[in-house]
Amino acid sequence: MIAVGTMLWQPVSGCGDQCRDGADQHAPRGLAALRMVTLTAVLVGGFLLVPLLRGNALRALARTMLAVLGIKLVRQGPALRPGSLLVANHVSWLDILVLLAVAPVRLVAKGEVGSWPAIGALAGLSGAIFIDRSRPKALPTTVAEVTAALRAGRTVAAFPEGTTFCGASQGRFRPALFQAAIDAGAPVVPASICYDTTAAAFIGDDTLFDSVRRVASLRSLTVTIVTAPALRPAADADRRQLARAAQSSLGPSGYRLAA
Repeated sequence: MIAVGTMLWQPVSGCGDQCRDGADQHAPRGLAALRMVTLTAVLVGGFLLVPLLRGNALRALARTMLAVLGIKLVRQGPALRPGSLLVANHVSWLDILVLLAVAPVRLVAKGEVGSWPAIGALAGLSGAIFIDRSRPKALPTTVAEVTAALRAGRTVAAFPEGTTFCGASQGRFRPALFQAAIDAGAPVVPASICYDTTAAAFIGDDTLFDSVRRVASLRSLTVTIVTAPALRPAADADRRQLARAAQSSLGPSGYRLAA
């Protein structure tokens, strides 16, 4: 069992609007508008089909959304085995699309994500496990749900930093969800998500609409996800040490902007 303190589990990022350098090349205004319109059309059509087809359709929808926004996805590292706990650094709402695009996963996300337009619906369709960060006493229940999913052979993806950072800065991996991998005897796969522009960062006073519009206005954007070799915790492993090992295995490249 996890002992939960009285403090709310609400990590705070020190990143803000000043982290974006504004040095990006922009697409023609007409192209940016076309991307927004096309994205809306893809979402409307996708949400009609995905509930019928689920896994593969959800991956196709995530990939299509990235492509419509002019985003190139690069995947590197070992293949992901079902029943793994995938833990990644967190830069943007785009991270959700990236994870859904590379593998069938159940996402762990803060409760607020469930109310986001489109992104919240996508997370829900993945079977997302939402964390109510205002109720720390509910955390053991969340960990138990992740454990059950892992034991059932589902891959679960989480952002242990608990909030977004700009990509050049990082937050500490919180250990709670690593207990689920220990309890389930599941491998932990660290993943580094890197963007080649600071414009992708969802930080500061950003709204989801403003961030989508900013991304759609870029001439191009490349996101690279690199999975590290799996960590296989022993039954008596310490979740804090496991969290530190997972974060360390990402290396410095996990928090640098892609070249």
